[in-house]
Amino acid sequence: MRVVVALGGNALLKRGQPMTAEAQRENVRTAAPLLAAVAGRHQLVLTHGNGPQVGLLALQGAAYSEAEAFPLDVLGAQTEGMIGYVIEQELGNLLPEKVPMATILTMVEVDPDDPAFANPSKFVGPVYDRAQAEQLAARKGWVVKPDGQYWRRVVPSPEPKRIFEIRPIKWLIDNDAVVICAGGGGVPTMFRPGERRLVGVEAVIDKDLAGELLAREVDADVFVMATDVDGVYADWGTPTKRRIERATNDELRDSAFAAGSMGPKVQAAVRFVDRTGRRAAIGSLTDIDEIVSGGAGTQVVAAR
Repeated sequence: MRVVVALGGNALLKRGQPMTAEAQRENVRTAAPLLAAVAGRHQLVLTHGNGPQVGLLALQGAAYSEAEAFPLDVLGAQTEGMIGYVIEQELGNLLPEKVPMATILTMVEVDPDDPAFANPSKFVGPVYDRAQAEQLAARKGWVVKPDGQYWRRVVPSPEPKRIFEIRPIKWLIDNDAVVICAGGGGVPTMFRPGERRLVGVEAVIDKDLAGELLAREVDADVFVMATDVDGVYADWGTPTKRRIERATNDELRDSAFAAGSMGPKVQAAVRFVDRTGRRAAIGSLTDIDEIVSGGAGTQVVAAR
């Protein structure tokens, strides 16, 4: 099978961990055997989040007062390379030497008229208490919102329209390479209005929606979103919560899930099944092998 896996941020950095290179590498090293097992049986394409990493780079850049901090699109490109390098190296330490791997710097087109630009909603960077967040917002012109018990910066999250590098990505997959691409949802890029000229955008594309587009474009047999919970829960946060083991796209289409966590994953799963008739799944990275085979997580299938 051809499998696209969107890695949640927990594969790289767990909540409360210091955002050090060592912590991120250790988390990837823990995830690598699970992913290598999938790559040993299937064609594997990986995408990943980058919110904390982009936010940290932005803070580091802002601390250097002699030049303007790099914009989010440039930081997104930096993190694609950085995270792809670590994943590729740790996977390469486990897979046979003959297995080719490639990290592709990926630009993703967005629409300048996307309504997301009027309502920033994507969390980036480290967590703060409310007082810290409000001070930073006032000083830097940020928009901040609560994220659980903490506060974080939010930026626009426009819909992905097109993956510019899809042809080399498909060529590599067809030649049995493990491909890491569209990291962080891809580098947000748009055509300047009235011109055939690409420019970067101060935004972050949702990695799950970009992963869905990627999975669809490469004709994936299954699209998996790996996170830190074992599936989608109905009545989450209540005594009656229960894991949804299997559901159709129609059953999930109008269900309400948290916009900052499970909502985009369910939306991406439904969209993939709607448009391809193939299977999507959401669950814990630790169960990735069983999720791919259909025996764990929340399996989303086409209504008959």
